[in-house]
Amino acid sequence: MPGKGRARQVILVSMPFMDINLPSIQLGLLKSLAVANGFAARTLHANLSFAARIGVDDYQLLAQHRGRMLGEWLFSLEAFQGAAPDPGARMLDELADEFSYLALPASGGQPPVPPEKSVEPREKLARIRDVDVPGYLDELVDSYPWDEAAIVGFSSTFQQNTASFALARRLKERYPEVFMVFGGANFDEGMGPELVRTVECIDVAVIGEGDETFPRLLAALAAGADLSGVPGIAYRADGEVRVTPRPAPFARLDDLPLPDYGEYFQSAEELGILARTGTRNAWLPIETARGCWWGEKHHCTFCGLNASTMRFRSKSPQRVLDELAEQARRYRSFRFEAVDNILDMAYMKSLIPALADGEWGYELFYEVKANLTREQLKLMAQAGITAIQPGLESLSSNVLRLMRKGVSAAQNVNLLRWSQHYGISVSWNLLWGFPGETEHDYAQQAQAIPHLVHLRPPAAADRIWLERFSPLFNGQEGAQVRDRRPEQSYRYVYPGTVNLDQVAYFFEYRLDGGLPDSAYAGIRQAVAAWSSAWQAAEPPALTYRSAPRFVQISDRRGQGKDGTYTFEDTLADFYLGCCDKPTTAEAIRRKLDLRMPAAAI
Repeated sequence: MPGKGRARQVILVSMPFMDINLPSIQLGLLKSLAVANGFAARTLHANLSFAARIGVDDYQLLAQHRGRMLGEWLFSLEAFQGAAPDPGARMLDELADEFSYLALPASGGQPPVPPEKSVEPREKLARIRDVDVPGYLDELVDSYPWDEAAIVGFSSTFQQNTASFALARRLKERYPEVFMVFGGANFDEGMGPELVRTVECIDVAVIGEGDETFPRLLAALAAGADLSGVPGIAYRADGEVRVTPRPAPFARLDDLPLPDYGEYFQSAEELGILARTGTRNAWLPIETARGCWWGEKHHCTFCGLNASTMRFRSKSPQRVLDELAEQARRYRSFRFEAVDNILDMAYMKSLIPALADGEWGYELFYEVKANLTREQLKLMAQAGITAIQPGLESLSSNVLRLMRKGVSAAQNVNLLRWSQHYGISVSWNLLWGFPGETEHDYAQQAQAIPHLVHLRPPAAADRIWLERFSPLFNGQEGAQVRDRRPEQSYRYVYPGTVNLDQVAYFFEYRLDGGLPDSAYAGIRQAVAAWSSAWQAAEPPALTYRSAPRFVQISDRRGQGKDGTYTFEDTLADFYLGCCDKPTTAEAIRRKLDLRMPAAAI
């Protein structure tokens, strides 16, 4: 173990800007793996103390920010010091319009103030970078027992790199014998070796899944063995970066230990971020599957997830039930957020019915494919799945085909409709900017949206990002992506010694034959009106109630046609016959055994 005479202690750290409302499953699982292999380990959710320092509201805005590398910029000076590319805060001046939403009360957790006294975004962000960040790092280094550590591990996803580098650099200066291990999505494939090459405080990076690699790395370090025998890592040796072959994606998910979240709750409650209560309302991350069974067959064109771990694997239903029960008892919460990329459809005949029958009071979130039926959504609601992210992405069948989503616009609307009927909250985005799309695709959606205002609107509507590892990025959609370059804010974060083409995840580009921004004006306006309608005291509604051969529909969509409509006998049968899912007139004729031709229906 590095550090002669030091305790065999592993400290696992999650830095800003991870969400503060739930513990890190990466830290929790790695700690349990270390302990199971005989190594003392503890976790530090250092993002919590930064949120307490600058104020939870400001922190959450920064943590939820996507696109520009604002969180990375805030820690860039401390990470790279004199090599940092933007000591004068040019990014705040050149991209000022994009940070106007940060005009909140001054940092430091102050109480709300009137808007006329709020701090300008540039002033606030400059203060966070120049005052709060170094003060936070000083306190973090001075107040935690780093002298007990032989290894410090950092998990980094999205905008956690520079905060992690900044702390690791300071720790290396004070404790040069401590070994620094990095891993997470930001180190996958070529990103990890390039960061090892250019960031001095990184001793080794785990490339890909760490279930097998991390315990073997700990064992090699403890024995003083050559790291070349550890699979799936990048490290420096003899003046060069060496990369070892990666193991196959870990398949024995039932063999994994339960993640340990105890230190997260202790810290969150001590800092006042979570209240001390007998029953917690916090969401507990749970992993029931890895990879994407749909992506194995038809990788969605814009998706950069699962770089080399697309192969789908899932836990057994009984293991999931046992894990839910144990984690609920341990942490006094019944709320679980599945980190899976997609729900295992085999669970619809095993896990989901068991949860529905058990009536245990769990509340669950899952990412799902959008082609779920009414009966499946009803069963999921009975099982306690109260929130889903279905990846709808569009209300145009042609655009969905271009995305390779494997669903139609009618199926997407059907999912929104029955999810709302059964009380399941849906989180989704509406995207555009795909090769082959037409202006007509978006004119149709803009025309349809006013009829759908009773359904949950998208959280955002915008052009797709070009993500590393996506089929668009990899050129699998033909030679249509031109002038690909790292998203411009990366150049304000990383020194010139870093190859941004290797470490960036988001890219700017030009699409040959792409539509102009004006083509999306109509759908932008329609979505804005849709979202605005849902901010009203009484959002739009369209509901129905039925009895045999009798249907009443109450229309409260605010389109000048509000009222109650009654259908009886054959008309009621027509409605109920096509109510459950998209269907055809001929199918309705056969279902109702009607003698009239389908064209007359």
